[in-house]
Amino acid sequence: MRIPSSYVALVVAASFLTGCGTTQMISTPIANIDQVPLKVSPLKEADLKRWSHLDLVKDTVPGMSVDKAYAELIKDKKGTTVIVGVIDSGVDIDHPDLQGTIWKNPKEIAGNGIDDDNNGYIDDIHGWNFLGNSNDENLELTRLLKKGDDGSAEYKKMKAVYDQKMEEIMGMKQQVDFIMNANKTIQDHLKKQNYTLAELQAITSTDPEIAQSKMVMTQVIGQAGDKFNDELKAFQEHVYDQANYHYNLEYTGRTAVGDNPNDINDRKYGNNVVYGPDKKDAEHGTHVAGIIAQLRGNGLGGDGVANNVKIMSLRAVPNGDEYDKDIALAIRYAVDNGAKVINGSFGKSYSPNKDWVFDAIKYAASKDVLIVHAAGNDGLDIDLDGNNNYPNDSMDGKTEISDNLLTIGALTPNYGPGLVANFSNFGTINVDAYAPGSKIYATVPNNKYEYHQGTSMAAPNAAGVAALVRSHYPKLTAAQVKRILMDSGLPITTEVMLGEKAEKRSFSTASSSGKMINAYNALIMAAQMSK
Repeated sequence: MRIPSSYVALVVAASFLTGCGTTQMISTPIANIDQVPLKVSPLKEADLKRWSHLDLVKDTVPGMSVDKAYAELIKDKKGTTVIVGVIDSGVDIDHPDLQGTIWKNPKEIAGNGIDDDNNGYIDDIHGWNFLGNSNDENLELTRLLKKGDDGSAEYKKMKAVYDQKMEEIMGMKQQVDFIMNANKTIQDHLKKQNYTLAELQAITSTDPEIAQSKMVMTQVIGQAGDKFNDELKAFQEHVYDQANYHYNLEYTGRTAVGDNPNDINDRKYGNNVVYGPDKKDAEHGTHVAGIIAQLRGNGLGGDGVANNVKIMSLRAVPNGDEYDKDIALAIRYAVDNGAKVINGSFGKSYSPNKDWVFDAIKYAASKDVLIVHAAGNDGLDIDLDGNNNYPNDSMDGKTEISDNLLTIGALTPNYGPGLVANFSNFGTINVDAYAPGSKIYATVPNNKYEYHQGTSMAAPNAAGVAALVRSHYPKLTAAQVKRILMDSGLPITTEVMLGEKAEKRSFSTASSSGKMINAYNALIMAAQMSK
């Protein structure tokens, strides 16, 4: 789930590797890469919208050198089409900047109500919606507690976590209600829904309620800026979603689906509406799809990383925690229908049926499919016991069960100590590499674009690079592509601040590779390995 850090504040060069021939890896020596000058001036809007495509050496922005790769390496090369499965909240397949990039099942006849390809999914033209008409859900912690007290130490531990979280939520709810009431007081006084800081400061009323509301909203606008109404609404939705759905022991969201989520063999459920019952709820998945594949150079919005992909939409991530069953079946669907890369921008702390997902990951490995997964947005070291982020590729936290899962942390556009986003999970063992994940501009439903942030955005940036590599070098295996993305990245040794507690650590120890994904270098290394 995406960390809404923008509104939470309202409350309070690789080494000397060279390629064959004349094309070389980015050759800034390790000794010098950390001396790249810091970008002290804010990025212009045009650059901010595509900062993840820029180049650290040329632009002093820690992007993935995507533009450089297109200009110098693959400008006149088409490559083969790669199907990318997006397991998420759904994708607005009608968005104009995704036209031509949406996968179509060649074995299915649209609208005839028949399972033409006999795969168990009727009219699955663009993928499958494993959530049917449901959307809001509990977190897995809540679902586990609803099973009752079994007297175990694990139950007591989970209950303690739950009680602490509920106390925090109730406190946030009280605060957001207070702020929303203050905002309404000012709106009523000014007789307008949207007002500026100047208009607020011009209020001279001595009414105590108005004076107090003016003080509160002055602070809010100072933190949130001109779009404070949007930020307030998003913050309110975030808090109320937690109170009403995520942590509500009385709420059950699965009823509308009609299956038994604890039976992996109960597979005839869901529908073919891959953006769900309401397109607005497919915002997260549409943004992820856009990062990978929004059309390049068409003058609309931003540009996708990969230009020769087809997005397969697999709706399996609700407003809450996903079910292990849905994720396992979505992975298998993607594999069986030709996906070579799967993006998973989701995660949770508890996974009662993780074996189903492990089996699906291993199944994907057996079929040569790479899975790119978000490291999570809790700002934690996920190498430590109790900081689990599922799904992962290790049963013991150290030994990988397969070689096809790539776990990605998030970068900011700020090269230097603040390079790693403070919300991003990290770990020398369980995070593989980093990619841009803060202030990423991409498609959202109903023909719009927005900036989002999270490891949810970092994963599709990396998945886009993986798709580029698989498009131009299709003989490379999933395991080879994973290793290329890790080994060809830029190795940064500068000290960075990790997590919400700003733990100081060398970037080289923040992941197993110690590197930032780099498209330019990845394509060159892929070319070397393909010879």
